[in-house]
Amino acid sequence: MSANPLAPPRLRFPADASALTARIWPASATRTDDGELVVGGITASDLVAQFGSPLYVVDERDVQARAARVRTAFTEAFERIGTRAHVYYAAKAFFTTQVAAWMAEAGLRLDVCTAGELAVALAGGADPALLGFHGNDKSDAEIARAVEVGLGTIVLDSHEEIGRVARAAADAGTVQRVRIRINSGVHASTHEYLATAREDQKFGIPLTEAAAAAAAVRAEPSLAFVGLHSHIGSQIFDESGFREAARRLMDVHAELVASGPVPELNLGGGWGIDYTEADEAFAPEDVAEALATIVAEACAERGIPVPEIAVEPGRYIVGPAGVTLYRVGTIKPVALETDDGTSATRTYVSVDGGMSDNARPALYGADYTARLARGSDAPAVLTRVVGKHCESGDVVVNDEYLPGDVHRGDLLAVAATGAYCWSLASNYNHVGRPPVVAVADGAARILVRGESIDDLLARDTGVVAGSGR
Repeated sequence: MSANPLAPPRLRFPADASALTARIWPASATRTDDGELVVGGITASDLVAQFGSPLYVVDERDVQARAARVRTAFTEAFERIGTRAHVYYAAKAFFTTQVAAWMAEAGLRLDVCTAGELAVALAGGADPALLGFHGNDKSDAEIARAVEVGLGTIVLDSHEEIGRVARAAADAGTVQRVRIRINSGVHASTHEYLATAREDQKFGIPLTEAAAAAAAVRAEPSLAFVGLHSHIGSQIFDESGFREAARRLMDVHAELVASGPVPELNLGGGWGIDYTEADEAFAPEDVAEALATIVAEACAERGIPVPEIAVEPGRYIVGPAGVTLYRVGTIKPVALETDDGTSATRTYVSVDGGMSDNARPALYGADYTARLARGSDAPAVLTRVVGKHCESGDVVVNDEYLPGDVHRGDLLAVAATGAYCWSLASNYNHVGRPPVVAVADGAARILVRGESIDDLLARDTGVVAGSGR
């Protein structure tokens, strides 16, 4: 067998279509002697037998280890330049009360951006003083709640928020710590919808207006100016964007230091992870060292103190630790004409989930890696894994080589689904969102229960009790 001409250049024809590339799969992912996928010491078939499919599976130990590794990397890198680093876990990637507890145990703070995320953090036992609150359109109620619970830092996303947060803090009789989110204008090398520092978008205050915004904050007795914040986007592999954003931020930081204290600088997150073999993710130690070098050099050049640094990884910590398990349904080989006039076949493999549990391929054209949960030495065929929803764009994995003996009833595993899959899940076509289970040391426990049809009907006010079943 050889490569299919319909395959994209990034997709290599595999010598073994069952092989697990370690940097893409959870740390505990392996196969039994007869080839079955195991995560956290439990086989895929046992997990589905107990919890059903589709099923989000999270390697608990992997999440904890990745969180600890990031914290250690930044702590050590910035200690070497004479300052401290604070790592905030970006809750939007994937968040439950138990995830909040994992982050606290690893010594991480939390970054939330809605009243709901704040409520989950508090229910999970998080210290409000170690939370940051983001959002481009915070309601008055959200601001008041954040101030009320003693939230550590509110990130101001617009000029109008300065007065609104100041009033809420004054009403509560407190002084609220705030950062100003700066739109650095750096065009990160990522999908347009994942770039968050370009000039023509909703986040932040333009770099040219930073000094005026800081002056307005400092003029409010109920606000304490902590520093600037920048986030250039997500799933980024090119370090030049991070370097340029840090350089631009340090220019403004130095200007503000001349007129008052600026104790911190938040450099955001957005480092990419490996979804496919074509990706090349940064090691956290490399990111930390690069940023520490930039900050140290910039401060030395400007003759200013080195500030404390904050970063906000989310996907990087939880993404690779997740796997989604599906049950295979319809198999449909489709013969297509190629550019040279010959024909080739793409095999469509339908599964019992889709864009309701993973919206990223439809939103961003995101690529993923898939493997059969059982072993197979059948020759590989080019496949497109698709969902059950009534949309042509309901694609789970756009291009993948799977064993040619894939059949109805097989279990299929999609790697690196820990971030932004459950968070973006919907009830499209009235499909219930799958459960999330954590696996560790041969045991599994539910983090979030799945939704049944009864759950969906319970929200419909037109349903009479006991009908529609």
